[in-house]
Amino acid sequence: MSNSLLEALSAAELHCPVITAGDPDYDRYRHVWNGIADRLPRAIVRPQDVEDVQKAVRAAAASGALLAVRGGGHSLPGLSTCNDGLVLDLSLIRPIVIDNQAQTVDVGGGALLGDLDRATVPRGYIVPAGVISHTGIAGLTLGGGMGWASRKYGLTIDSLLGAEIVLASGDITWTSPTWNPELFWAIRGGGGNFGVVTRFRFQLHPFDGIVAGQWNYPFSSARQVLPVLRDLLRQQSRDLTVSFTASQSGIAVTAVWFGDSAHAPATLLPFGTLAHGAGGGLENLSYLTLQSRNDAAYAWSRRYYAKGGFWSEISDQAIGHIIDAIAHAPAPDCEIYVLQLGGAIGDVADEATAYTGRNAGFYWLCEPIWDDSTGDDGCIEWGRRNGRLLSDGSIPGNYVNEQGDTGSHIARDAYGHEKYQRLARLKARLDPANLFRLNQNIEPQE
Repeated sequence: MSNSLLEALSAAELHCPVITAGDPDYDRYRHVWNGIADRLPRAIVRPQDVEDVQKAVRAAAASGALLAVRGGGHSLPGLSTCNDGLVLDLSLIRPIVIDNQAQTVDVGGGALLGDLDRATVPRGYIVPAGVISHTGIAGLTLGGGMGWASRKYGLTIDSLLGAEIVLASGDITWTSPTWNPELFWAIRGGGGNFGVVTRFRFQLHPFDGIVAGQWNYPFSSARQVLPVLRDLLRQQSRDLTVSFTASQSGIAVTAVWFGDSAHAPATLLPFGTLAHGAGGGLENLSYLTLQSRNDAAYAWSRRYYAKGGFWSEISDQAIGHIIDAIAHAPAPDCEIYVLQLGGAIGDVADEATAYTGRNAGFYWLCEPIWDDSTGDDGCIEWGRRNGRLLSDGSIPGNYVNEQGDTGSHIARDAYGHEKYQRLARLKARLDPANLFRLNQNIEPQE
C-alpha cells in the first residue's frame, strides 16, 4: 500500500514536493501538537493551492492509503497524522481576505486562530473562536468552535456563511445555506468527515475591545470558591463570559466583559471576592493578548489527554469530583477547566446544525498535561477516571473537538441517534469508502 501511495502521488504531478522519510524536512513536518502522537507517515504533502489538494485526495483514494488532514495539527487523539499513510498538511493555504463592504472574511483552511485574530481585531472586527492562538481554524470550526466571544456572538459555526470543500471524489464544491444545504448543516459540528475544507467564509462582528479580570485562589479554598462562583454566574448578561481552571496551583478565575466598559467594574470585581486570599484583579488586557496568553502552557510537543462534556449547572457533586480529582492528580499541570456557555449559543435551534449541546450552561474538560512519557499511563488513567465521574451529571451531546479517545461511540454520543443517522446517510453519499476516517468518525450508512 505504501508503494502504491507513492506511485499515485508521483502520477498526480503535484506542484509541491512529496516529503518522505529521509528528507531533511520530514521530522519537522511529521510532528503534531500532542507529543503522544509520534507517528511515521509514508508521505507528507504541503499543497499551496486547491488543485494540489484535489490531486492528493485522489491519490490517497486510488491507493487505499490512510489520509490524515492537518490544519493546525491540534487533534487531541493525533488524528491529523498517521502511520504509513498520507498527511495532507494545509498549513500553506492560509490567506485571509476581508470584505469590508460585506463585513465578511474568507479564511484559508490552513490558517490558525492567531492569523484570523491578527487580521480582524485591529480593524474593529471579531469572529468568535477558540482560546489558544496556535489552534487551526479548520478543525475548530468543523467541530463547532467555542471560546470567549461565544456567549456574545455564538459558536464559530454560527458565523460561518459558506465553505469550499474538496470531496472524497476529488471534486470541489461550495456549501452554504442555499447551496448544498445538507452538507452545510453537517459541517457545522460534524468534523472533518465530509471533505477537506480549503476556504471558510465568516460573518464579521463589530468589536471595540474587552475588559477582563483574573483572580487566583488557593486550592485549599475551592470548597468555598466554586459554590459562590456558581451562584454568581446565574442570570448574568451575555456580555460576560467566565471560566475557571482547577489545578494544584489553585483555582484560576477569568471574567471577560464584552459590553459597555462603564459597566465592567461592577460586573467583574465580585469575582475577586469569592473567598479570602485572592490574587489578581482587573487587567489592561487586549483581546489578542487574551487569545494567546495560554499558548505557552499548551505548547507543542507537551503530552495531552482530555475528556469533556456539558453541564446544565455546576452541581455540588461535580464540585466534589473536581476537588477530589485535583487532590490526587499525578502531575502538577493536570487540570479541570470549565467554560460558561449560554447566551447567543442558545439562540440557534439545536436541530439547525450538527453540533449538539446548545442548551448547556457549561462545558467542562478534564485534561492532564505532562511532559515525560513515563507519565503516560498514570495521566491518561487519571483523565479517563475523572472524566467518567464528571460525566455522571452531564447532559446529552458533546463537543467532538476535545475528546482524547476515539471509537464509534464518541460521535454517536456527541450527536445523538437522529443526528448521527442523518450524518451517516450524507457520509454514505459523499464518502462511501470512508476515506475521511481519521476523525471522530461517522460511519457511512444508507
